[in-house]
Amino acid sequence: MTLAQRFGTFSSSRCFVTMETERAFRIPAKTGSARQRSAGLLLIAALTPVLSACSGVQSALDPAGEESGQVARLFWVMIAGGLQIWTFVVALSLYASRWKREPLPEDRAARVIFWGGAMLPVTVLAALLAYALWLMPSLRPIAGSDDATLRIEVTGRQFWWHVVYQRPNGVSVVSANEIRLPVGERVEFALTSTDMIHSFWIPALGGKMDLIPGRQNRLSLKPTKVGTYRGQCAEFCGTSHALMAFPAIVMEGAAFDAWLNARSRPSSGVEAPGMGRALFERERCGSCHRIAGTPWQATAGPDLSHVGSRLTVGAGQLASGSEALASFIADASAVKSGAHMPANSHLSAAELTEIATWLKGLQ
Repeated sequence: MTLAQRFGTFSSSRCFVTMETERAFRIPAKTGSARQRSAGLLLIAALTPVLSACSGVQSALDPAGEESGQVARLFWVMIAGGLQIWTFVVALSLYASRWKREPLPEDRAARVIFWGGAMLPVTVLAALLAYALWLMPSLRPIAGSDDATLRIEVTGRQFWWHVVYQRPNGVSVVSANEIRLPVGERVEFALTSTDMIHSFWIPALGGKMDLIPGRQNRLSLKPTKVGTYRGQCAEFCGTSHALMAFPAIVMEGAAFDAWLNARSRPSSGVEAPGMGRALFERERCGSCHRIAGTPWQATAGPDLSHVGSRLTVGAGQLASGSEALASFIADASAVKSGAHMPANSHLSAAELTEIATWLKGLQ
């Protein structure tokens, strides 16, 4: 399965209309009028965009977390409540316009208005409000220190994500533009920003939370399904706001622990032979980027420790690979408008390849 299929396709759906749908609508193949067939096909065409959005890596209606499951449940309950009111109004309209040709007696009309126009909507809306209020604590659970098994600090920047995993033993693991989580375990996110308001949102796992400069907000999530999902900045933050994404990978507990242990140590690729590291140092890339196991510890740009093992380049814009890294190094603003990284047009294709190959080796 390609990266686009499991990460970048917003509506990679399992709910496209199929022949089952066509049979359900009983569209006549050889019998019936052309008008009937046209009406059925138009209905299917109208429903296709709706049905195609019901699942995928960025769908709140295909929950893979405890909190997102509550959001989806609330959505369907609200739909059911609204449908009751809509059905009554449509039925009343049809009755008045098609079947009832004479006006109702005044006392009967008053009862219809009272029960149908006032009591039914008030009852349904009150029930929906009560259900939403009852559900609210589970929609926004606050994980205490005893509940969360892992704390992840996420800092939003134009237009990328700085990620720090705080381990119980006090060892920190620094990453960028990617989130990895253990399935079935509650994780607490500490969210802030260095420049302007961003919003951290993984629709398949839970609701969104703003990242505000000078303030730390908390978000608690408990993933329930292994897989790769798509996170996104949900608050307009500049020219590349829509390009500020990240993959969220939910892993089995043992695999996650092994991954985190490996990321606690410098990559073996740091000492790989070749000109890549020398060119990286010559171009002073370390004045902005940190790489574990080297003297370069700057934080102005994304952390590049183990960058070769990440799924994407440029915060979700390109599938990870040497060519993608070389393209981003050559001119980051061509890939992501507004990126602060300067272009390196003076580098030859061979030099770009050397640097990109070395970075890809940081597994």
